[in-house]
Amino acid sequence: MLFFIARLHYLYLGMENKVRLDKYLWAIRIFKTRTLATAAIDEGKVKWNGANIKPSKPVGMGDRYDIKTPARKWNIEVTGIIQNRVAFEEAITKYVDLTSEEDKMPVKVLESGFYTGKRISKTGRPTKKQRRGLADFMDDSADEA
Repeated sequence: MLFFIARLHYLYLGMENKVRLDKYLWAIRIFKTRTLATAAIDEGKVKWNGANIKPSKPVGMGDRYDIKTPARKWNIEVTGIIQNRVAFEEAITKYVDLTSEEDKMPVKVLESGFYTGKRISKTGRPTKKQRRGLADFMDDSADEA
């Protein structure tokens, strides 16, 4: 009987719907693992009202988060709270994506425009046949000079 009363008190206070931010971001499939979600929050890549937060912050209905992942940026508003990871079709019903179209584009890594000293893949040391041709070329140019 005591368990039943404690359970009702728990439900009445709404504590069943409390979920940590790192667990929520993992459950709605923004991050592949909870460890990645926790690391992103600790590194300041997840903001709530422009401020850094902790992974243990409880998620509330209507909260807005700015999230920066390696793939893209997200601006989401919480519309439903879930405890466990669910299928993608169900997960996307738990938040509204408010991200602008330009931020939805994948982040492209800019390649350097200068020579770094590294060789292009699949090129390297010449074959024996190529070395012979190079030796013949070098001998011919030395004879002409």
